[in-house]
Amino acid sequence: MTDDGWSSALVLGGIRSGKSAFAESLVVEALVTQDVEGATRTVRYVATGRSVAGDTGASGGAGARHGRPESWSTEELSGHPDRLAAVVAEAKADEVVLVDDLGGWVAALLEAEEGDDTAGTAAAIAALAEAARTSAGRVVLVSPEVGLSVVPATHAGRLLADVLGTVNRALADACATVVLVVAGQPVWLKGTLAGTGAAAVTAGPAGAADPAGAGAAGPAGAARPAGRGLARARPVPALIGAASPVLDPGVVFQPGMDLPMPDDAAAAAARTHLATLDLPGAGLGALAEMVAFAAATQGRAVPQPWQEVRVLLLHADHDGGAAAGDSPAESARRAARARAGEDPAALLAAEAGASLRVVEAMPSQPFETEDALTGPQVDEALAYGWRLAAEAADSGVDLLVIASYGAGAEAAAAAVVAAATGAEVVKLLGRVVGADGRIDDAAWMVRCAAVRDALHRTRSRPRGARDLLAALGGADLAVATGVLLGAAARRTPVLLDGPVGVAAGLVSRDLGGQARHWCLLPDDGGQPTVRYAADVLNLRPVMDLRLGLGEGATALAALPLLRAALTLASTVPARPPAPEPEPAEPGPAPEAVPVVTAEPSTVDGTRPTPAG
Repeated sequence: MTDDGWSSALVLGGIRSGKSAFAESLVVEALVTQDVEGATRTVRYVATGRSVAGDTGASGGAGARHGRPESWSTEELSGHPDRLAAVVAEAKADEVVLVDDLGGWVAALLEAEEGDDTAGTAAAIAALAEAARTSAGRVVLVSPEVGLSVVPATHAGRLLADVLGTVNRALADACATVVLVVAGQPVWLKGTLAGTGAAAVTAGPAGAADPAGAGAAGPAGAARPAGRGLARARPVPALIGAASPVLDPGVVFQPGMDLPMPDDAAAAAARTHLATLDLPGAGLGALAEMVAFAAATQGRAVPQPWQEVRVLLLHADHDGGAAAGDSPAESARRAARARAGEDPAALLAAEAGASLRVVEAMPSQPFETEDALTGPQVDEALAYGWRLAAEAADSGVDLLVIASYGAGAEAAAAAVVAAATGAEVVKLLGRVVGADGRIDDAAWMVRCAAVRDALHRTRSRPRGARDLLAALGGADLAVATGVLLGAAARRTPVLLDGPVGVAAGLVSRDLGGQARHWCLLPDDGGQPTVRYAADVLNLRPVMDLRLGLGEGATALAALPLLRAALTLASTVPARPPAPEPEPAEPGPAPEAVPVVTAEPSTVDGTRPTPAG
């Protein structure tokens, strides 16, 4: 196993897909990575025999040397396919073994079998998978993808395809990384390679009760240190576990994502329903709109109280001036307290019956001098957040809470909001309070200067979502954005709590404008970035308590009240109709009043004399 996060890779692809060229690029990348005590890696190219579905004429002996460096040694298995497992198993720590391709290897194995008896082939497959799993060197295996091709017309062709499918499944399970190459473009099916600029996110502690390996909180969880750069980044399976869902097929993080909207008709029906409840006084007041929000997200006029709530505490530090007045040690201490159940958010989560997960993400570079993340790191963090939301929804979670712990996270969120809206930095950054409770104006000025320098550095850069996350946001904001998009895709509402959540809400508008409609802001806490960004997003706080309990704790403190309103809305009966007034009993008939007719008179009051 090598030190930089991957040891074996399976590269799949169809005919002329470019899989061999891509596999060779991985080998070149491995040569650039000098992680074995400064030694220079050697490459052994293994030609398996005649190629069945190759795309570059590889595996063809001397002819396959064309285009590869002369320094690469070539080993031809030719008529001895059983030697492949030994070649892979015996690789040294400073050696890279490139096997191209397994189609020829399987064909050679089947030729050595008698009839349809494939017992020897099955043993050879098992031996190769074990060798790939335990080899001390790097191993890159190229194999034809047969599951997407036409079923062969001959018995021999069908047998070859069946065995190749078995080989691919066995090696996909054994290898750290699996890549499908389509038209020259790699699609990561399992894991990523640190050298390619992926795997930007590392997970939190994976305790026994956390099969997803994403860091469920609790005293039983043991902390796993976060990766401190690409060279130490782990493949995705180590982050989220093999049982966790992968990114939905076809999901591309770009503007115009097709996400569902909450049900406006259900919200209108909920408002009408609330008006009929048998409640004294003014009823639910400001909580009525929260009930309408719940109705829209649940798609029914009478919403039910949230039962399964999960809190995602994102822990990622930001280097440079953004973290002035704070420190990674302090944020790590808070994250450890949260895992141990001692942090305010953890205590309130336990009281509310909510699960809490600390999600570790890689630190970000000082944005005043360089980009916080690279483009591939942003994509990986977005995908990781999407998977966190999908895993939560699949496990029955009906409400997510996003919060963040990390040195410099507040300044990073303010920088993103300022870049997205043109707001003044000094109006977004709140006062810096030190560990001793004193206000640190010097640290506040350093933060302001860092944000202004970052905005000046990127003044001519695009302002798209991925651009902002890479230049200014960092891993925690990127993961939060992925969570919002993934939650919207799974019709799961989200409570925002703190600057990182609302900044992610702003960023998500550029990718999927529907995402913000699945967000609810319990309280802005009096934080200027939260108040400003919420106003831009048209998110009105449910309450105005200005709680300063730390991110996550504010939403959890409000959760019992929100649940209480939903309980009343779903259980209080309708107001009974007002009773009709009883008809009055008939009384005595009124006496007749004589009618007096006035005689006409003249102006002077005398009666006129009749004529004639």
